[in-house]
Amino acid sequence: MTAKEKIAGLLSLAGLTINGPNPCDPQVYDERLYSRVLAGGTLALGEAYMDGWWDAADLAELFNKVLCAKLDKNVKSPSLFFHVLKSKLMNRQSRERSKQVAERHYDLDNNLYEAFLDPYNQYTCGYFKDTDDLNTAQEQKLDLICRKLRLQPGDRVLDIGCGWGGFAKFASERYGAEVTGISISDEQIAYAKEYCRNCSVKIQKMDYRDISGSFDKVVSVGMLEHVGYKNYQSFFRIVHNILKDGGLFLLHTIGGNKSTTNTDPWIDRYIFPNGMLPSLTQLGKASENLFTMEDWHNFSVDYDKTLMAWMKNFDTSWNRLKAKYDERFYRMWKYYLLSCAGSFRARNNQLWQIVFSKNGIPGGYTSVR
Repeated sequence: MTAKEKIAGLLSLAGLTINGPNPCDPQVYDERLYSRVLAGGTLALGEAYMDGWWDAADLAELFNKVLCAKLDKNVKSPSLFFHVLKSKLMNRQSRERSKQVAERHYDLDNNLYEAFLDPYNQYTCGYFKDTDDLNTAQEQKLDLICRKLRLQPGDRVLDIGCGWGGFAKFASERYGAEVTGISISDEQIAYAKEYCRNCSVKIQKMDYRDISGSFDKVVSVGMLEHVGYKNYQSFFRIVHNILKDGGLFLLHTIGGNKSTTNTDPWIDRYIFPNGMLPSLTQLGKASENLFTMEDWHNFSVDYDKTLMAWMKNFDTSWNRLKAKYDERFYRMWKYYLLSCAGSFRARNNQLWQIVFSKNGIPGGYTSVR
């Protein structure tokens, strides 16, 4: 059986046809693709897309079908073994290695992120309750977090991985909170300080391992994906130590359906170096004997909508972005956004908001939706 025949057979299991008539059918422009993918797995598939060897009019739906049919389990490359082994043998999210994602991803030109995000620069899932508008969904997400934390005027809040300061500004202006935001990205810190200059907000460059002080509430939105399974327990212990008795901690994170120690090799190389998604088991074990889990909310279907809205905005902005970024970058970013949209659509990835209390809420916690 040739490499092409093998790939065609696998795709047929997902209802996909090479060079077929449907928008989600892959269109192949270089016949070397088949052997390249069989040898290199998902890393080779993504790199071949960046090189223009193949495409699909509806890339997100292609990935939805591929993942629903679990075709990713059928193509394993030798390089994947070493990728997994490296994650087992070393702490890929050590203090020094954690800087890589800031330097290679978050420190990209702020104009790039402003081109496709909402006015609060939320680079995490929106909450599309009774709306199809990205900006509204992101404001609703921020308000949802504040209400889940039971924010009150004067509350001292720590935002771990504060991004461009969107939550800090929202919580300060809308709820009267005093927010300290920390990040290790120089670009994010510079932007956040200016963005929040007229608010009760303090932005600091700091690794989460150096946090000290005492806070009424703690929030971490889209940062745990960079912490790594070897550091989860330390992360929760640090939050426990700085959270006041009776305080609440909200964790907003992408999650995986099974426990792993690494991420997809293409995502690791081109988008989020050293990242990985936590599982239910990993989070439960790491938080055990430290927190009471008060609420667990999954709205992962909204991440598909978020990513599709980002892609639409990115496309709309490309004419002004391409003066700085080349066509290969465009294809890389498109592959990133749409493959992730397909993964959430297939329910392969989840989006969790988890509320923890330090000692349990007397009388119980009322869930907020």
